[in-house]
Amino acid sequence: MKRLYIAVLTLAAVLPVTAQDTYESARLLGSDLNGTARYVGMGGAMEALGADISTISTNPAGIGLFRHSTASVSFGLVSQSDVEKFDDLGKMNMSFDQAGFVYSSKVSRKSFVNVGFNYHKSRNFDQLLAAANSLSHASVNGLSYHKSEKEDVRKGGFYWDVNNNGDVIGYEDAKSPNRAQTFSQMDYINFNALNADIDEDQNLWMGYNEADYYLFNRAHRGWISEFDVNVSGNQSDRFYWGVTLGIHDVRYKGYSVYTERLTNINNSNTGYDGVEDYVDYMDDRKIEGTGIDIKAGVIFRPIEESAFRVGLSVSTPTWYELTTTNDTYFNNDSEYGLEDAWASSESYDFRYFTPWKFGASIGHTIGNNVALGFSYEIADYSTSVNRILSGQTNSNGYERSYSDPDMKYNTKSSLKTVSLLKAGIEYKPDPALAVRVGYNYQSSAYEKNGYRDAMLDSPGVAYSSTTDYVNWGDTHRITCGLGFRAEGWNIDLAYQYSTTSGDFHPMQVYDAGQDTGVMKVYNKRHQLLLTLGYTF
Repeated sequence: MKRLYIAVLTLAAVLPVTAQDTYESARLLGSDLNGTARYVGMGGAMEALGADISTISTNPAGIGLFRHSTASVSFGLVSQSDVEKFDDLGKMNMSFDQAGFVYSSKVSRKSFVNVGFNYHKSRNFDQLLAAANSLSHASVNGLSYHKSEKEDVRKGGFYWDVNNNGDVIGYEDAKSPNRAQTFSQMDYINFNALNADIDEDQNLWMGYNEADYYLFNRAHRGWISEFDVNVSGNQSDRFYWGVTLGIHDVRYKGYSVYTERLTNINNSNTGYDGVEDYVDYMDDRKIEGTGIDIKAGVIFRPIEESAFRVGLSVSTPTWYELTTTNDTYFNNDSEYGLEDAWASSESYDFRYFTPWKFGASIGHTIGNNVALGFSYEIADYSTSVNRILSGQTNSNGYERSYSDPDMKYNTKSSLKTVSLLKAGIEYKPDPALAVRVGYNYQSSAYEKNGYRDAMLDSPGVAYSSTTDYVNWGDTHRITCGLGFRAEGWNIDLAYQYSTTSGDFHPMQVYDAGQDTGVMKVYNKRHQLLLTLGYTF
């Protein structure tokens, strides 16, 4: 007879070091096309054209082109297509996207020194994700059991046994008293609630059930706010320079429900009582913290008589200090296993360093009517690093950390170099009116055969409470906009349509002959953006 029992696993007592896994950390990589409506309407291709506050975070030298002080604020609506409301998150949400100012000081007839500050939402996490498909010879509890069959952490598995509290725990091997880092929160839930059973002689034994169908829903919420402080200037109206200090504030929340329909040894999804057997995994996770980076850039006009400009920029990694918290619940609406319910909760700190970014751009103006921009940026996402906190501090009281070697290998094999291309044009039929169009393309960050590896000897696995992942493909963004100016005021409008598709995996393939129900998913997003600005 199963019991209704809630247990809470606390990993901190047995795993003092902490880190995150590749796919969870990858949420923090890259940025949306966001900022002022002029910048978005041009597809973001303003790194060499400059004189827009949004270039403060892409090519800081763009702030050096301002010849007057200015202030602006931007907000709008973001809508996702072809989705249904889940966990009270709708497909249309308001967003406050940008606020900043530039103070321009003239130091000679053709030279300026400018100071700027800008807030912008570099990532808007609001997204609904749903998937459903059939399964064959696969299940989440089957993955846990497969790992136990290896009986050794060095083979990607663990040796299960019962601890002094009566909980099933996965150990490094049959002789080790140490909990295996391959034994995840998900494995803990499965082995204590579903994989375990009692035979006729009251002996504890382990087995597993396959599933023939799954249903998944997740609501992503939150943002990464970027606060940039800039010093910039120009020399003789030909050479422009700039440096920006960026502070990133992460506020991510994700809630998911994953349901499997289990099958028995006869491949039937109904038990002895004739009722279909389901299990539900509900995961509520937060990631919060801050990061810091430094950006630098230059813009120059190689030909004095020409308005043609070339821009170059570089950005250090963003060095993040983060805390992640999860509450994971299991509901067993089947006749299998020992428990009707189980839970696992954890909160821990970790560090994450994003890759270096390098950019090059060109821009040209034709009279006072036309502006053309083209930008390219490259970043090798496979060099991003999950850092393990050691629990030891240096002489300055700063906790030491080191790279997670197993997760580093998974990152290198699952992520790749990302290219970002931007192109835009602005046409002014009248000094008071501007028309803009742009295109923005970002290549996929994920290797086609990359996967979330639950068999790594890594704290990033030990703290995992889910098994799903998505290998997102290329992102295409099409933009347009209008601008109006009158007596120092400007009103700019922009529309952006972005589309990305990816392959949703409920779990990794862990045995031959499996169909894990990979499904194509889409993220189609519309954005309307309004900027109000004043130049003085």
